[in-house]
Amino acid sequence: MKEVIRAIKFALISASAGIIQIGTFTLLNELLHLPYWMSYLIALVLSVIWNFTLNRKYTFKSAANVPIAMLKVAAYYAVFTPLSTWLEHLLTTGAGWNEYLVTAINMLLNFVTEFLYQRFFVFGKSLDTNVAPSESEGD
Repeated sequence: MKEVIRAIKFALISASAGIIQIGTFTLLNELLHLPYWMSYLIALVLSVIWNFTLNRKYTFKSAANVPIAMLKVAAYYAVFTPLSTWLEHLLTTGAGWNEYLVTAINMLLNFVTEFLYQRFFVFGKSLDTNVAPSESEGD
């Protein structure tokens, strides 16, 4: 049951990060008319910082070394960002898909792969190490 609750928390926090990402993307793309890739990249970075910060504290309750955990997340995004940016370009420019549909697809791919990566690699050994005494009594 603990893992189901953890997955639900991750989903809710990721949804809030998704709102930040799509909101930022919309502002940069529609109002400032930045190049598509730049709008996507800036929006992604902002959502990653939000998502990492809240999930570390509330979902994974990790006392792990923050710079090391963030470096692990940066390693994930060093692979995910170029691949997703390439996919965004390929599908929007090459195949003519709607920019928002492709962004939603990438966000879904990001959600699933990042949960697994953070759960088992970034915070796997430090899960629930930053729990207040009153929170651990009910386990």
